[in-house]
Amino acid sequence: MSKLGDLGARLHRGEVGYDFIGNRKIWYGLSILITITAIVALAVRGLNMGIEFQGGAVFTTPKSEVSVSQAQEYAEEASGHDAIVQQLGNGSLRIQVGGLDTAQSDQVRAELAKDMNVPEDKIAAELVGPSWGEQIANKAWTGLGVFMILVVIYLAIAFEWRMAVAALIALIHDLTITVGIYSLVGFEVTVGTVIGLLTILGYSLYDTVVVFDSLKEQTKDITKQTRFTYSELANRSINGTLVRSINTTVVALLPVAGLLFIGGGVLGAGMLNDISLSLFVGLAAGAYSSIFIATPLVADLKERDPAIKALKKRVLAKRASAAAKGEPLDAADELTAEAAVVGPRVGRHGAQEHRG
Repeated sequence: MSKLGDLGARLHRGEVGYDFIGNRKIWYGLSILITITAIVALAVRGLNMGIEFQGGAVFTTPKSEVSVSQAQEYAEEASGHDAIVQQLGNGSLRIQVGGLDTAQSDQVRAELAKDMNVPEDKIAAELVGPSWGEQIANKAWTGLGVFMILVVIYLAIAFEWRMAVAALIALIHDLTITVGIYSLVGFEVTVGTVIGLLTILGYSLYDTVVVFDSLKEQTKDITKQTRFTYSELANRSINGTLVRSINTTVVALLPVAGLLFIGGGVLGAGMLNDISLSLFVGLAAGAYSSIFIATPLVADLKERDPAIKALKKRVLAKRASAAAKGEPLDAADELTAEAAVVGPRVGRHGAQEHRG
């Protein structure tokens, strides 16, 4: 078995692990800091909305000797507006200029043809009105709202309301971080970006549900035993699915990275670049939130339940009593209580045992 496979098996059995629940305040603090940064960036810088949302013209030129920077300079001089220029895979250029009407578009097209020394009829011009982008945005908001409602209803029925609340917070967390990075770095928001944002919700939810399903199974009839607290079982659920979550995320990120850095960066695929960019950021944020945010939130909410509070008192009292009498804990109790420790531990008869 490979080292990663062996580690995954040991994590699943609870022999080794990281105390995600015990260190949750660190990750909460990190997420709050990132979220505040994203909100401040949105308030101060706003979003760089694409031409689909603000209106304007898109010019596609034939292959020429003009560089991207030169074409941007020509377009801005001809229009008096900022221009965005992308080189396409066949060597042609895609020039976006916002705030132009039909007459201005024709004038800019003529100026570009003159400056770039290409026939005017070889430059394709497309006028985009802001109303189309506004319709897309409204439909996206509607779709997002319906999706969130259905997610909450499904998780509340399949699992419980605490998990539904935690999953909803994790989804909002992922969207906020992704949109904040767009604002902070100045990436252009296009229709492709909206498609990517809606797509990452499913990926983020998938990782979260995998952990929730493990947690539901492990906490079945939890109040009928006194060996584990809810937080300890939640911690084991995360560790038990950790390698699977990492593998799933890496496998998903690799083709998206290929689309982003090769398809977008090298080939200059505009819409492909917009979709893959939001997917790449959102997938990474979704993997983080499913591990460090969603399940710890469930544990926090669940520990407020009177029955779970009483269980925790019984478990801790049992361990304190065993320690006072010098009696060893049950082996399963030791594995759970020391799940974050890798190295030697004391066995049932006081001898040193070694893990891995």
